[in-house]
Amino acid sequence: MAKESSFKNMALTLLVICFVSSGILAGVYELTKDAIDAVRIQKINRGIAEVLPPFDNNPSENVYKKFVDGDTVYVYIATKDAKDVGVAVQTFTNNGYGGRIVLLVGFLADGTINNINVISHNETPGLGDKIDAKKHRFSLQFCGKNPDTYKLAVKKEGGDVDAITASTISSKAFCNAVARAYQVYREDVMKKGKWDGNTSATSKQ
Repeated sequence: MAKESSFKNMALTLLVICFVSSGILAGVYELTKDAIDAVRIQKINRGIAEVLPPFDNNPSENVYKKFVDGDTVYVYIATKDAKDVGVAVQTFTNNGYGGRIVLLVGFLADGTINNINVISHNETPGLGDKIDAKKHRFSLQFCGKNPDTYKLAVKKEGGDVDAITASTISSKAFCNAVARAYQVYREDVMKKGKWDGNTSATSKQ
């Protein structure tokens, strides 16, 4: 009986500890949630500022989401003086040498690429990681180009993009992510009227 009682006491104690721990974690989350969200929003807006002309709104609050190729693409509308100045598309590819690559591509009203920011990747240091503008000039060749006339594929495959030496897979994956961003921009922003060049596009949560 003593052993059984002791086991019950241990089980009860562990159960109480689990409930108390869960309560503490929930409380900490509630206390820090707003601060965490604020940091996340600041990070998003800083990234958007790197790929678009100056704006005075909060693009992270004016976001359109679309499910594409098994994942979500995010479209951020930037405005200044209540007029649209650009659209930033958070896009992805799973075809990198190291797997998933996430980019933020800034488009002007006519579809021209203003700039591209690499958000995350697992490409090989010294090779595939040159997709990042901080490491190499590779991504800069896209700036000022309009995908209607600039083919988003490496030259080996008939495109206009100069691949990174010894990193063709990473280069192709980067092109794939940018092409996905442009497809969403063209079909869901330009053609469907979410961008009118004068007033803020309608956001969808």
